[in-house]
Amino acid sequence: QVQLVESGGGLVQAGGSLRLSCAASGRRFSDYLMGWFRQAPGKEREFVAAISWSGGRYYVDSVKGRFTISRDNAKNTVYLQMNSLKPEDTAVYSCAANRKGVATMRRFVEYDYWGQGTQVTVSS
Repeated sequence: QVQLVESGGGLVQAGGSLRLSCAASGRRFSDYLMGWFRQAPGKEREFVAAISWSGGRYYVDSVKGRFTISRDNAKNTVYLQMNSLKPEDTAVYSCAANRKGVATMRRFVEYDYWGQGTQVTVSS
């Protein structure tokens, strides 16, 4: 069992930055690929980024060059640094843990554990 708790969401103007954190407790954090997903009102949940246990990083095209995912296995924490935010980035952001690996990282149904989500609102 893994428990995930996100923090760091909030309201920011377009062009601004936010850093999301996801703290994990329970089973070995380093065994899991960690992902960030987002869901805007009326839209499907969308893959944003993932980082493997070895540090490989993957992003959806719309955030490449603006978002950076990282992890600190000693602190059992994964981060999402979001720069140059746009109004279309507004959503609830959730972190999730996946033991199946990079082949499944874009499909939310493949993730085993989820956090409660944190709201990110970008004003224009």
